[in-house]
Amino acid sequence: EDKKTMIILCVDYGDARTGLAVCDKSEILASPVGTVFEKDKTKLMEKIAETAKQRKAELIVVGDPLNMDGSRGFRSQECREFAEQLSAFCGIPFEMCDERLTTVAAERILIAADVSRKKRKQVIDQMASVQILQGYLDSKS
Repeated sequence: EDKKTMIILCVDYGDARTGLAVCDKSEILASPVGTVFEKDKTKLMEKIAETAKQRKAELIVVGDPLNMDGSRGFRSQECREFAEQLSAFCGIPFEMCDERLTTVAAERILIAADVSRKKRKQVIDQMASVQILQGYLDSKS
């Protein structure tokens, strides 16, 4: 009953900052890869595709910012469209993952770790993508 595990790249898509995280082949641990500061969608897709290739990602998980009641708003729709474009661009399948509380959770972890506000701003997106991916992995196992 050996289920196939794979390397997954997680994308926390944002207008100006996009956080990236990746999990190892065993699908146990999500680690931050970095934050891409890019407003141009095409350039952003190129940078993410490059990372996906370097990391040998076989699946892209994109955070889905659903409304608190679980409904889909404009932002959720935007993220899904980006995920579809990115998937077509990279040739890698994608899945959406609920990210409602991840930024809040990431912020809490950083505050607990006594990370300065300025530094938090720089790493919050990659931390959020780690949280999204970890949540995705935990829900699968």
